[in-house]
Amino acid sequence: MRKLTIVAVLVLVSTAVLVARQGQQKKPLLSPRQTTTYTFSDGKKITVDYGAPSMRGRKIMGELVPYGKVWRTGANEATGFVTESDLMVGDTKVPAGKYTIYTLPGENAWQLIINKQTGQWGTVYNQDQDLARIPMKVGTTGAPVEMLKISFDGSGGTTTTMNIEWENTRLSVPVKESK
Repeated sequence: MRKLTIVAVLVLVSTAVLVARQGQQKKPLLSPRQTTTYTFSDGKKITVDYGAPSMRGRKIMGELVPYGKVWRTGANEATGFVTESDLMVGDTKVPAGKYTIYTLPGENAWQLIINKQTGQWGTVYNQDQDLARIPMKVGTTGAPVEMLKISFDGSGGTTTTMNIEWENTRLSVPVKESK
């Protein structure tokens, strides 16, 4: 009888621990990982992997994302940028490879930073590893964008536009496959 009681208690405790763990796992992440991909007509791809924070009632541009300071362009782990093909991003040649992207926000002008360091936490930025700083076109969105969104226009060609949208800001830069 005593062994049966001990077994019953262990089963109940184990079940309670499993239920608690499952409950914790079901909580939505505040900045879930997102991936966006563009596939060129030759089948080669660009992939951007980023943490997508939400506004959650906060003022973003100029406050949470301060002007004049390098921004991780996402949340949590650094934003990855992988290209299987040599590119022209704006007027800058970017060889095929793995990179991290950051941005340098301004009230009227932004720069996309392509950095050679990879695998780091998003706030770890080493300017000596910059491959390029590329001017971005700054515009506004038609409506507020709650969750940060990085996307590419169109599909299947040799050129696209990479867009970054959050709050009321829309940033864009042309991307062309370079052969």
